[in-house]
Amino acid sequence: MKKNFIRIVLVAAYVAMATLMGQTATAADIPRMTKEDLKAKLGTPHLVIVDVRVGTDWKASEVKVKGAVRGDPQNIVSLAKQHPKDTTLVLYCA
Repeated sequence: MKKNFIRIVLVAAYVAMATLMGQTATAADIPRMTKEDLKAKLGTPHLVIVDVRVGTDWKASEVKVKGAVRGDPQNIVSLAKQHPKDTTLVLYCA
């Protein structure tokens, strides 16, 4: 389950960033990150974890990533503009 979570996060992040840059993402373009890599980056100043689940899914979930901020999946461009370009946005929805 955790591997799927990481893959979902990476896919969502890549698609969002590619959209911001006007590019189309393909499966071959998606970068991979292990859960260990993500854990190692937790707490670093240039990492923001964004929970993009809809309100009902978010409320119903007992599992939430500590320190994650909530973000509207329909408004990722706005969210990205709020952070410096060297910030890594990790989007998750599971």
